[in-house]
Amino acid sequence: MVAIDESTAAGVSFALTEEQKELRALARAFAEREIRPREAECDADMRHPAELIAQAHELGLMNLHVPPEHGGVGLSAFDGLLVGEELYRGCSGIGTSITANGLGAGPVILFGSAEQKARWLPPLVEEPILCSFALSEPGAGSDVAALRTTAAREGDDYVLNGSKTFITNAGHAEWTVVFAKTDPAGGRRGISAFVVEMSSPGVTIEKHLEKMGQRATDTSAFALQNVRVPAENRLAEEGDGFKIAMATLDFTRPGTAIGAVGVAQAAYEHALEYAKERVTFDLPIAMHQAVGFMIADMATEIQASRLLGWQAAWMLDNGMGREATLYSSFAKRFAADTAMKVTTDAVQVLGGYGYIKEYPVEKLMRDAKLFQIYEGTSQIQRLVIAREIFAPRG
Repeated sequence: MVAIDESTAAGVSFALTEEQKELRALARAFAEREIRPREAECDADMRHPAELIAQAHELGLMNLHVPPEHGGVGLSAFDGLLVGEELYRGCSGIGTSITANGLGAGPVILFGSAEQKARWLPPLVEEPILCSFALSEPGAGSDVAALRTTAAREGDDYVLNGSKTFITNAGHAEWTVVFAKTDPAGGRRGISAFVVEMSSPGVTIEKHLEKMGQRATDTSAFALQNVRVPAENRLAEEGDGFKIAMATLDFTRPGTAIGAVGVAQAAYEHALEYAKERVTFDLPIAMHQAVGFMIADMATEIQASRLLGWQAAWMLDNGMGREATLYSSFAKRFAADTAMKVTTDAVQVLGGYGYIKEYPVEKLMRDAKLFQIYEGTSQIQRLVIAREIFAPRG
């Protein structure tokens, strides 16, 4: 049984270095200056924010974890959270569009050969191109072993057939890591991972999905029909796909958690300002205990979520794999649920104004819901947590 105590975080300092403060300030300034003025129109029109992606790329706010030997800055998981929170505080849809390369490139960074890294990573740094991560299918989301996309070996190629859905940035990606069954009877041990160029014959974007929230991010469904992929595009060995997917998600979950923190922080700030300005019964509503306690709970739960994300990222940076899996799920579950609660309460604080689109908390509430669903639902995170407590991996 995994012991849950503060000793696992020995050596953590909450004091940011000057470089970290500058990095966070850069991301915040970009979000305030460029993202927030465009968030409403991008949400309403489901507009892919290509110009903002290009600007973020030019500022060095994308592809943060690409190693220096491949042209990147190789930031730590912790440093990535400082950027992510600010971008998502600006707009989680636009923020996701900018940061999703971390998920798409994650399998290559973590498991790619030297040749694969040299081929696929430098272009991400050189140009504002996108990549994506294709695990989910119409009948296989949380149950990864149920995926039905196949990859059959034919000489020096694999031939892929199947469908993927809910894939972030797929409609604008140059390449995607596709998870497929090389052994259809092998369950999770029969899954392999391949880098697939989206311009390959047989790859078809079937639909750009219209979502309730985070509408500025492209989320697409695509089909693979007899798509030939060179064997050299397979990551690691046949059957390693499940391991690759889970390790990648362990690495990205703190970033997803901090995205939820950014949304919650934005909602809290809007509610706080409104509560100080709105007067009822001759007092600002912040002075009424019912509202004051809501604001206090928001602030407390946001800070707790942020610290869980920071702790999980610190564990990843310090090679604490088993503990990092558990704490990444702690962070994702708690932060996602906190974002939903805080944004709902922010709408309540604003009352009728909170329910109309003229005020931003309505959008924030819609955006928050997705954090409880993607990259492992809140229910799946609870399953992971329970498994790691009662039957941790050896």
